[in-house]
Amino acid sequence: MTEPNYSQWPAPSALRSLASVVPLPGSKSLTNRELVLAAIAEEPTRFAGALVSRDSSLMLAALKSLGAEVSGGDSTSPTVSPATLNASATIDCGLAGTVMRFVPPLSTLNRGQVTFDGDEGARKRPMDTTITSLRALGVEIFAEGLSLPFTVLGTGEVEGGELTIDASSSSQFVSGLLLVAPRFKNGLTLRHVGDHLPSLPHIEMTLHCLRERGVAVSSPEPSVWRVEPGPVAGGFKQIEPDLSNAGPYLAAAMVAGGSVTIPDWPVSTTQVGNDFDGILQQMGASIVRDERGLTISGTGSIKGIDIDLSRGGELAKVVAALAVLADSPSRIRGIAHIRGHETDRLAAMATEINRIGGDCRETADGWEIVPTETMHGGLWKTYEDHRMATAGAIIGLRVPGVLVENVETTSKTMPNFPAMWQKMLGETA
Repeated sequence: MTEPNYSQWPAPSALRSLASVVPLPGSKSLTNRELVLAAIAEEPTRFAGALVSRDSSLMLAALKSLGAEVSGGDSTSPTVSPATLNASATIDCGLAGTVMRFVPPLSTLNRGQVTFDGDEGARKRPMDTTITSLRALGVEIFAEGLSLPFTVLGTGEVEGGELTIDASSSSQFVSGLLLVAPRFKNGLTLRHVGDHLPSLPHIEMTLHCLRERGVAVSSPEPSVWRVEPGPVAGGFKQIEPDLSNAGPYLAAAMVAGGSVTIPDWPVSTTQVGNDFDGILQQMGASIVRDERGLTISGTGSIKGIDIDLSRGGELAKVVAALAVLADSPSRIRGIAHIRGHETDRLAAMATEINRIGGDCRETADGWEIVPTETMHGGLWKTYEDHRMATAGAIIGLRVPGVLVENVETTSKTMPNFPAMWQKMLGETA
C-alpha cells in the first residue's frame, strides 16, 4: 500500500446525509494547562484522556527538559511527576502558543538557563508581553527583540507580588503567569490593561484548573486576578474531549444534512467550544444533549449570521466556512486578535475564500462574507494553520475539487483528521 498524499488532500464531497458518531481526542487547552500544573505539583498527576498531538508532545518534551518524569499507561494516560527544575535546556515551542506562553514563566522557577525557539512562523507570533512581564518580575532574559528566540536565566525563585500587563493580543499571557503563580514567594496579583481582553473563557479555564488543585484564586474586580502562594495538588485528572475541535464535525452535519453525535460532551465546562451550542442554532441547526452526548442535526440549509466572537476566536473559522455556504450574508466581529495566531487568520481566510470564488471582505476585526454562486475547486492553502485546514474540509463538502494543502497540519491538535473525516462521511481512507 502507498501512503496517502497529504500535500494536496482532495477534500471529500458529501454524497449523502450523515448519521455519524465522532469520538474526539482530549482538549489541547486542558491537557497543556494540566501538564504545566503537574510539573509544579506536590505529587504525581495521573491522566486519562489526555491529548496526543504535536502541541501536547512539545509540552511534554519541554517539561521533561525541566526535570519532569513521564511514566505508566498509554500515551493518553501518562503519569507525570513534578519537575526538578534544576536544568539547562533548549525548548522547541513548534507553533504551540501554550508552550511559548506557559513554559517561560515556569522556567523562571528553574535553576538554569533555558532557551526558547520554535518554527519559523512562531518567531512572528506576539511574545512581547511574556518577555516584558517576566522582566518586570525581576527575571533576567536575553533577547534581541520581543519575540522568539530568547533565553530565560532562572534562579529558582520569583518574588511575585503585583504585576500589570497588556494581554490584548492573547489571553495566554495571563494564563501562563497564573498557572505558575502558586510557586511565587508572594503569589501574584495580575492586572490587565488594554482595549480588550480576548478569549476570556480560557482564563476562566485556567482559574478552574487551579481551584481544582487546591490553589486559592480570586478575581476581585474585572481584569484583575489574585493567586495565593501555596501547594499544588497532584492526583487524577480526566481530560474532557476537545469541544473546539468538534466544530468541523458539527458543521458537516449542517452542510451535508443528517446528524453527528459527539459522545461524552460535558454537562458543564469552561471550554469555549461549548458555545457552538447556541451559535449553530442561529445558523439553522438543531442540537440535543442527552446520554449519548451532543447531537446536531442539519438540513443542508444554512443561515447567515451577525456575531461577535471575541469570547472564542478559535471558533471563527468554522463559522466563516459555514457562512460561505449560507443563504444570506454574514458578519463575524471581535476577532482582531486572531491575526497573531499560527498565521494572520483574518487575511488567510479571506484570501482562500476569494481564491475559490467566494466573496469575503476582511474588516478591522473580522470578515463580511456574501455567499456566491461562483464557488469552484482549487488549492486551499493552510499557512501551517490547523484551523485553516479544517475550514477547507468543511467547504469541500459542498464545493467539489477543493485541494487542502498540507492537511497534516491538523496534527497540531487533531491527529488522524483525514481518516476521521472520511469515516464520518462513511468512506474509507
